Amino acid sequence: MGGLSVRWAVNFPGRQALKVQASEVQALKIIEEPRAPNPRRVRIFLAEKGIAMAYEPISLLKHEHKSAEFRRLNPFAQVPTLVFDDGSTLTESVAICRYFEEMQPEPALFGTGARGRAEVEMWNRRVELGFYQCVAHCFRHTHPAMAAMEQPQVAQWGEVNRGKALETLGLIDDILRQRPFIAGDQLSIGDITLLVSMDFMKPAKIERPAGIAGVERWYNEMASRPSAAA
Repeated sequence: MGGLSVRWAVNFPGRQALKVQASEVQALKIIEEPRAPNPRRVRIFLAEKGIAMAYEPISLLKHEHKSAEFRRLNPFAQVPTLVFDDGSTLTESVAICRYFEEMQPEPALFGTGARGRAEVEMWNRRVELGFYQCVAHCFRHTHPAMAAMEQPQVAQWGEVNRGKALETLGLIDDILRQRPFIAGDQLSIGDITLLVSMDFMKPAKIERPAGIAGVERWYNEMASRPSAAA
């Protein structure tokens, strides 16, 4: 796998290492494909938290995630993978974000209180299942570079999901015309999921439609946050 890369030392000089008890297992590094949306979701989340983390990049196009070495860490061969100093791992981007939310609760990005957490969970799932996954299916099933990785690559399924993504984006626009963030008045992981999904539209070759003023206002504000460059 690729060499260790700690990129945030320059971009985010004020970031702090996570404080843990001496007896606790500590997060060591995150193995990721820097261009992929799910690893970026974790990077943005940690940037908003102000948490420093080391990164080890691997290439999905070179199938480095299929290596025996990586599969020993993550049998599902997916990124990101959080590695602890005892050799154990945690995978799935939202699970990794939840771990860091528990370790450093402020600022709260999964909501506060029973209703607030439930609202964030609802909107994050709506964005992930109704929008992000449709963009991902369109990319994986229509982009020529994915032909070797997506077997079988079904172009018709990709086009179906292109339409579904745009339909969901219209519903999201209705919400963002009414409030500053997807789950209410505060930034949450739902906004981070939506941001990486919106940016994923470009490689998926899904054109952003006209007339989505709520989304455009929200996107410009999110893209201007320092964390968006993480």
